[in-house]
Amino acid sequence: MAHGYITDKDDYLKRLRRIEGQIRGLQRMVDDETYCIDILTQVSAATKALQTVALGLLDDHLAHCVVDAARDGGPDADAKLKEASDAIARLVRA
Repeated sequence: MAHGYITDKDDYLKRLRRIEGQIRGLQRMVDDETYCIDILTQVSAATKALQTVALGLLDDHLAHCVVDAARDGGPDADAKLKEASDAIARLVRA
């Protein structure tokens, strides 16, 4: 079974590589002893970028994995709904 994000895999990889670059930039900023507020601004941007990826993955999960499991019914449907609920709870806590 293909994961729900598979059609957007290249987009997710591009975003994650961009975020990786942002994180490397943060390391350089700390190493260069950049003003703390400037670093915090970049941390906020990287956090927002990761949240965007997470919400996209969650949306794909709901639209594909959860919908397919609900359509098929049975214990797998309950498990997929619980997974989605737990993922949402983790995102809200973050």
